[in-house]
Amino acid sequence: MSGAEAVFDGEWFREVLGQYPTGVSVVTAVGPDGAPAGLAVGSFTSVSLDPPLVGFLPDKRSNSWPKVQAAGRFCVNVLAADQEAVCRRFAAKGDDKFNGLGWRAAAGSGAPIIDGVLAWIDCDLETVHEAGDHYIVVARVRELAVERASLPLVFYQGGYGRFAPGSMAARDDDLADQLSLVDRARAAMETTAAAAQGQCVAAHLIDGNVVLLASAGTPASPGLSVTRIGSRHPAIPPLGTLWMAFGDPADVERWLARADTAEERERYRRMLEQVRERGYSVGLLSPDHLRIEAVLQRRRRMSPDQPLSADERRLIQSLPYDPPDYSLDEAALDVRSFHAPAFGPDGRVALVFVLVGFPPVTEPAEARRHLNAVLELAAEVTAIACADQTLCNE
Repeated sequence: MSGAEAVFDGEWFREVLGQYPTGVSVVTAVGPDGAPAGLAVGSFTSVSLDPPLVGFLPDKRSNSWPKVQAAGRFCVNVLAADQEAVCRRFAAKGDDKFNGLGWRAAAGSGAPIIDGVLAWIDCDLETVHEAGDHYIVVARVRELAVERASLPLVFYQGGYGRFAPGSMAARDDDLADQLSLVDRARAAMETTAAAAQGQCVAAHLIDGNVVLLASAGTPASPGLSVTRIGSRHPAIPPLGTLWMAFGDPADVERWLARADTAEERERYRRMLEQVRERGYSVGLLSPDHLRIEAVLQRRRRMSPDQPLSADERRLIQSLPYDPPDYSLDEAALDVRSFHAPAFGPDGRVALVFVLVGFPPVTEPAEARRHLNAVLELAAEVTAIACADQTLCNE
């Protein structure tokens, strides 16, 4: 419409813009009267990395925004898929939004961090701009953290739902070759994950670190998922077993040297022989898995070259991978994950596929189906990578 302002029906405007899904957050603060205040927003976004800025757009009609603005500092709570009731509570008018709701105060702002959120971002207010019937709020991030591994709450086409990822991949420049292979494996990863009702992850070993390249599917239980795609973790025994089982002797010795004692190095050497003979690796359930996931999440903020603490090393080395007396038929109910290698044209392990996050196994036949599925996936990707070259492992 040249030379004139376009006029749209409000409902049509919302319907068209509703085709774009947004995450849902609750912005909280302690108001001037000392009482907690909060409002739901569907417009939260990152603005700048340097300096660290975020933004959101509150409605000018909001009764809660003036209290948050007056506080001058607030906390953005990123809601999980199972927190729709929390969202509706803060989207409604009223002064009793925190009644019966679990929360703790952020160390910096004192603003409420709501129990069960995916993540929180504690901020200081920087600027507020007018924009029609909303404000554009820009804030400086002071502290932030991930609270738990789960799926986000999403607002889409006028209703609430959850993000159901098909597959996700890292974007690191030094992984271009592996990511190209992963791209060709994505459909098969999605099929494998869906059949197991779990999560299928592709991993690669580079510079002594295991990097999680891509994932497909949604774990049946968030507590059974793996850490964020793109994260890198030091490959200390037993992490990296499959690469070492089929690796160069010099690489194997360097890996074994990362164990603490000669006795442990000998144990891991026997483990490599066993894994090489089987052609796969298996991880069993352990009460320490959640603690280890928390450790790995903390390490995402660090350089992968930063040494592990003694406690971190003990936790990782306690992981129950590939026990010598393990039998799939006898111990299937204890299985947490299956790992299978895909080989490149040089005969070395190019990728390791991990099937994890599936519902509790109730019978050995079910565990064997999961194992066969990830082995078939790895074999398919090996065929893609090798392209009939004779150097590939059979």
